Amino acid sequence: MNLLPFYSETLVSALSKTEVLDQLSRKTREVNFLDKRSHLEDSLIFNGYVGKSSFRISKVIPKSDTFLPLILGKVEDTARGSILFLTYRLFPGALFFILFWSIVLLGFSLFYFLLVKNPLYGGICAGLAVVNYALALFFFQRQVKSSRAKFHELINLQMKD
Repeated sequence: MNLLPFYSETLVSALSKTEVLDQLSRKTREVNFLDKRSHLEDSLIFNGYVGKSSFRISKVIPKSDTFLPLILGKVEDTARGSILFLTYRLFPGALFFILFWSIVLLGFSLFYFLLVKNPLYGGICAGLAVVNYALALFFFQRQVKSSRAKFHELINLQMKD
């Protein structure tokens, strides 16, 4: 398990660069959360943007999830297909709140350990900081696994676990 909310992989596909991006474009929409009509299509798998050689997408989910990964990808042509460089990471807002609360709890633990001289409260705050970060990593990895499966299914790759 990675100690950072980050995962990357490189995939080799028999599909050409344009085929991969076309297939991804057909199942991806640029989402406008203010327009209710944009939520009507059930055939879409991803929200985001697909460009000429790269994409920025996330899996479509029925309700919000803080730990849903943002998939950043780049596609390059090869003689026999294409190579996909994928990076899965937390959305910036989610990463900010996880780091914010972990740092606040560590700050409280230092306060209790060094200034108040209360090791019980300091230990509780340090433990909560570790639990907060560990749970965030656990839920992020779980969502990465789900998003990877959807992405691999879309471009017809078999996942190895």
